[in-house]
Amino acid sequence: MENKIKFGTDGWRAVIAEDYTVNNVCRVSQAVSKWLLKNNSNPSVVIGFDCRFGGRLFSDTASKVFIKNRIKVISSNYFITTPMISLATKQLNASIGVVITASHNPPSYNGYKLKAGFGGPLLPKEISDIENLIDDKFYDDLSAISLENNDKYKIVDIEKLYYDEVVKNFDIDLINDSNLKLAYDAMYGSGMFVAKRILSNAKFLHCDWNPSFGNIAPEPIHRNLSEFSQFIVENKIDCGLATDGDADRIGLYNSKGEFVDAHNIILLVIHYLVKYKKMSGKVVTAFSCSVKVKKLCEFYNLEHETVKIGFKYIAEKMVTEDVLLGGEESGGIAIKGHIPERDGIWIGLLLFEYMASSGKSLDDLINEVYDIVGSFSFERIDLHLENKKKEDVIEKCQNDQFKSFGEFNVKKIEKTDGYKFFFNDDTWLMIRPSGTEPVLRTYSEAPSRDIALKILESAQSEIL
Repeated sequence: MENKIKFGTDGWRAVIAEDYTVNNVCRVSQAVSKWLLKNNSNPSVVIGFDCRFGGRLFSDTASKVFIKNRIKVISSNYFITTPMISLATKQLNASIGVVITASHNPPSYNGYKLKAGFGGPLLPKEISDIENLIDDKFYDDLSAISLENNDKYKIVDIEKLYYDEVVKNFDIDLINDSNLKLAYDAMYGSGMFVAKRILSNAKFLHCDWNPSFGNIAPEPIHRNLSEFSQFIVENKIDCGLATDGDADRIGLYNSKGEFVDAHNIILLVIHYLVKYKKMSGKVVTAFSCSVKVKKLCEFYNLEHETVKIGFKYIAEKMVTEDVLLGGEESGGIAIKGHIPERDGIWIGLLLFEYMASSGKSLDDLINEVYDIVGSFSFERIDLHLENKKKEDVIEKCQNDQFKSFGEFNVKKIEKTDGYKFFFNDDTWLMIRPSGTEPVLRTYSEAPSRDIALKILESAQSEIL
């Protein structure tokens, strides 16, 4: 029997040639086919792949499985971002979207994301239904199926669909003609092509094909972006944008080469949309996000809701309610007026437009927000632990065995998704196991960086 395939918070991911094999991609694609044929009279799939090793091979393999099941396939046939597939799935009225990507995971991984017809992540119930349809083996022979001149296989310029949507929604001339010195780091990911198409005067880094991602996981967090930080300082850049391997997550830098985390980005976007663009709606954020989001929502009289980690839970709210912004600590942010999907480039352009229209620096704009909610610091450390040790820690969390972490006494615990230990209203520690890696994630928020780091150090002492 093959290993059981499970989808995590955002798709199925596995190490290439271990569990991520042609046969396992066939197994998943066959399950998707069964689900499509059960729920649609004339199903179609939009499929694409990012810059990872074997992307085209795995995409073509999945396409052949769909065609074997007499399902129409629309393909980008070249490197594509996840938001592009989501947008195309909606615009082309496809039944489902498939992205061959492991997003921000290390280069040894590849993955398989599923997108719904509304232009965002397939919802949890539907993913569960597909998981239950995955057979132990894939027995069909695909050798007779050719994608060339196949009436079930169509190539579409999906990047152009996305570019046209960008031009409709942003003042690109304002951004490009401003005096702003901008930079973009693709982290060798699939955002490189469209970013160059949009930003005519920006400077670019890691915008060539390198499936090893320079031996750095393409996750837009500071420890992976030290070269970009230095690049910003050396080139006197006003604002730097980075995106992950499939360009749905954002990283941001100010002119001093300092990392601006997703919490600050979420606050900036809410502030811009409400105060300057006069928009409204509910704000939905994942469990690991800053408590300052709730405070800003109270200031602007916006409804706020916290959901489990995984953008599919945010998307579920965005398709049924009037949501202004949905955001995650990991850099995945979506806004009203676009698809209910994380989009690093889209959010980056929104902030570039904000800077260009206001004439203010990124730090000036952040300080506007701090005048409302107060300054804060957020830190995260990922602990690589054996599974047994990780399970022991989670059991202690579940049984409320942690009463303090060093000098920090626990006042209350929230367990929406992971374990958040509050020391006071705006100072907390969170412990949560990764759903895709042998990792225990620890997060902290405090009024200063020193305190936030001290909390994490105390947590490590207790855990290790």
